[in-house]
Amino acid sequence: MVPAPSGEHAYVAQQLAVLLDRPCRDAGLVPAMGEFNLGESEHDYRVPDGGVHSAIPRGIWFPTAMIVVEIVSPGDESWEKLPFYARHRVNEVLILDPREHAVRWFALGDSDYRPIDRSQLVALGPSDLAEQIDWPTAE
Repeated sequence: MVPAPSGEHAYVAQQLAVLLDRPCRDAGLVPAMGEFNLGESEHDYRVPDGGVHSAIPRGIWFPTAMIVVEIVSPGDESWEKLPFYARHRVNEVLILDPREHAVRWFALGDSDYRPIDRSQLVALGPSDLAEQIDWPTAE
């Protein structure tokens, strides 16, 4: 069994759920800030920290998402998941790094992701989001 992410991870995830809710709903999308199974089956899937969907998520397996959210934890695989998300045609990927106080937003091109300054789906960008987060500080 793998332990849950850190308290800092949960603290940022909660803020992100609140900050993304209204812009996603205004865009006609459904935010679901909790882990979910992106893929076809237990044989080939990834578990992002959250997602934004085109409709209310139902079931166990999700072939794609409009946006997936990754919150970087020490030793995790957030960056390594990008090719998988591209193969599953996830429109955008949002990666937050609590240690760096950084938000990076990517849009899918033909086959890979490129950094963007503004989401093509919701009225937000990485700098907007980063400024609104109360980042945890090292103790």
